[in-house]
Amino acid sequence: MGDNGDASVGGRTSVTKQSNSGDGDPSVDESPIATELNALTERRIRLVKTSVPLPEQTRIFTVSNQKGGVGKTTTTVNLAAALATTGARVLVIDLDPQGNASTALGVEHRGDVPGIYEALLDGRPLDELMSESPDVDNLWCVPATLDLAGSEVELVSLEHREFRLRQAIAGFLAAHDDPKTFFHYIFIDCPPSLGLLTVNAFVAAREVLIPIQCEYYALEGLSQLITNVNRLAEHLNPDLRLTTILLTMYDGRTRLAQEVAAEVRTHFPSETLETVIPRSVRISEAPSYGQTVISYDPNSTGAVSYREAAVEIAQRGAN
Repeated sequence: MGDNGDASVGGRTSVTKQSNSGDGDPSVDESPIATELNALTERRIRLVKTSVPLPEQTRIFTVSNQKGGVGKTTTTVNLAAALATTGARVLVIDLDPQGNASTALGVEHRGDVPGIYEALLDGRPLDELMSESPDVDNLWCVPATLDLAGSEVELVSLEHREFRLRQAIAGFLAAHDDPKTFFHYIFIDCPPSLGLLTVNAFVAAREVLIPIQCEYYALEGLSQLITNVNRLAEHLNPDLRLTTILLTMYDGRTRLAQEVAAEVRTHFPSETLETVIPRSVRISEAPSYGQTVISYDPNSTGAVSYREAAVEIAQRGAN
């Protein structure tokens, strides 16, 4: 299945056929493209009509998967943007030295721009380091800079090295306890490796969100990741738990994708979202324009899917 939203925005519309019955009444084209576009329109309408609850306590997610290429950063920025469009105030902390989340949110992170490195190593407040995304209201980002690449070595010698990010977030939340400045969500995008940066992310978060690619070897390393989460919860952060699994890069035409989805749902029935994220040209294109797909092409199937996932996450948190 292609990206339905891409077809609609790209100007490819269904062809209206004229009835041959003699009355001149047009009949709707029953082509697969028309069917998909109609379904996408219905999904957009449902989203508009859906009431999205705001959490009373800040929800802090670490988005993690030690397997690369699963859509970790893409999921982080698009869920954050989708939740921000519902009226939630959202902060993304880019803890990956590559800085891809910063790029996707249109936040400067090159040159002498201070970022999360200064918070971890120098104790600077996050308020001084965050910038608002230019394309999405209510969405801020603390960027990752090149200095972050060497931070794991520098963190080794510091006291409470595993708690540096947790302390920074605690100070941030204390400064934003007023309802007008309260932050509803914090998303931490961490590197695809279990070093001190990732440990800091797990210690700082309350919830773990794992994106899983619907392809061969999708579950490879997942059991080890969950084991690491449980160990960190036992020794460093008793509040940490796996709450959310999101299936990404889903292609419903393939049996493999269906089998992977079924296997994940069998093993993690309560954690796996009903929403799946399809393969999408628009999702892939958006970061090159310094945007999320939510702002780059809000009517595409990728944007609609991430908005549906965001609603599901919000509703689960309210239960």
